[in-house]
Amino acid sequence: QVQLVESGGGSVQAGGSLRLSCAVSGYTYCMGWFRQAPGKEREGVASIYTGSGNTYYADSVKGRFTISQDNAKRTLYLQMNSLKPEDTAMYYCAAHTSGISLGDIFNPRVFGRWGQGTQVTVSS
Repeated sequence: QVQLVESGGGSVQAGGSLRLSCAVSGYTYCMGWFRQAPGKEREGVASIYTGSGNTYYADSVKGRFTISQDNAKRTLYLQMNSLKPEDTAMYYCAAHTSGISLGDIFNPRVFGRWGQGTQVTVSS
C-alpha cells in the first residue's frame, strides 16, 4: 500500500523559491506533482518515471521547477524557483503503481494514490 506525505509548502514573494518533499512508502511506477488553485481543476506540473528517472514538465513550469527523487531516502522532491503569483495552489504528490502512458502522466484521474497536500502561496 503506497503512502505519501508532503511537506515544504509555505508563503514566498514572487521570484522566490521553495522545495516540496514527499515521503514515499510502497512501490511506485510513476510519480507526479499536481496542484489545484481555488475554483480550478487539478493540474499536473511535473512527473517522473521512478525506474528510468525520466522527467516531464508542464509548459507553465518548464525551466523553473525540477522534479527529482532520492531513492535512499524514499523521497520525491519538487524544487520551485522563480515563483509567480499564479503558482499559488495546494500542491499534491501522487503515485501510480503500474504502467502509464506519456499521454496520462499529467492526468490526475489516472493516479490512484495521493498525499494530503501542502499549500504554496506566492505574493506579488
